[in-house]
Amino acid sequence: MRIVLTGGGTGGHIFPILAVARELKKQLGEKEDLELLFLGPEGKLEKRVMEKELIPIKNIISGKFRRYFSLQNFLDALKLPVGIVQSLWHLLVFMPDAVFAKGGYASVPVALAAWLYRIPIVIHESDAMPGMANQILSKIAKRVAVSFSGSENFFSEKKVVLSGNPIRDEIAKGNREQAIRTFSLNPEKKTILVIGGSLGARTINTAILNILSQALKQWQIIHLTGEKEYASVVQEAARIGVKAGHDGYHPYPFLLEELPQAFSVADLVISRAGANVITEIAANAKSAILVPIEGSANKHQEQNAFALSQSGAAILLEQSNLGENILLEKIKQIIDDKELNYELTERIKKFYNPKAASVIAEEILKLAKD
Repeated sequence: MRIVLTGGGTGGHIFPILAVARELKKQLGEKEDLELLFLGPEGKLEKRVMEKELIPIKNIISGKFRRYFSLQNFLDALKLPVGIVQSLWHLLVFMPDAVFAKGGYASVPVALAAWLYRIPIVIHESDAMPGMANQILSKIAKRVAVSFSGSENFFSEKKVVLSGNPIRDEIAKGNREQAIRTFSLNPEKKTILVIGGSLGARTINTAILNILSQALKQWQIIHLTGEKEYASVVQEAARIGVKAGHDGYHPYPFLLEELPQAFSVADLVISRAGANVITEIAANAKSAILVPIEGSANKHQEQNAFALSQSGAAILLEQSNLGENILLEKIKQIIDDKELNYELTERIKKFYNPKAASVIAEEILKLAKD
């Protein structure tokens, strides 16, 4: 059996694809031969993850549509037909039994090419508010897996399955004692984990730098800055007298294998509100302050954060309110108030379904065998 996996661009797409790939191997690997192929735009993260999993990669061009005026939209519009032609060729050579599309602009050419070949497509929507790509692809997909209850309303009822968001199993298997050694932490101090996403979040990074001196008097911080932001964050921290790796401040551009350890030792997570990181926080049952990107496509991060905030599962802090005093006050409130902390950690658990990857893999295999 042959399955094509497509998506990419950020960890929010790659890691769910990885989780589903592993589950496909688990469910089918012992019964019959399974061949997987990742088909999508070239990227460092995609290459690193897929090569480690021994999943072959074929790259295509994919244009991105922006919801604001940009000359880049015209250039990217020309990439889509090229990406479709490339996908048609790779699919013809590989000829899969099914395609799993994670959504986003990266998966559009592959899914359209698969539809032309009448190859069954399963798509997955991570966010509370579906993105444009998935709303389009849902018309040609056989199954639509969704993460949030309520997202079903945006798709054809007969196609939808509520799966949850698939993440790597190991993300919730960190060990606190090992984490303390890994990150050289003080076991007596509370730890704040700051996650800006694989590409970084300048707004969150700046907010953390603004409170850094005061925060380190009380807590220690593991700060995932994003690769693009790392050098400038370390430089700015040094300018205010905080050296990376000293005095409780531990910045990293990105963590992959060590991320479960970081979660295990965190007493509070400050993060963007992408569906993947929300699921990882929920899997680890951590209290969280969510800072959604303003003006994100379809306002998906704002909708995600709002869904958790309305359920009392996380604290929502808008970018416009990310002032020095407010952020410090919210951190102190959550860490010091044991009852609030407990309520947040208990309520966020319902946003994690440990069987998400299994549900999606089952749907893919059903279609592939038809």
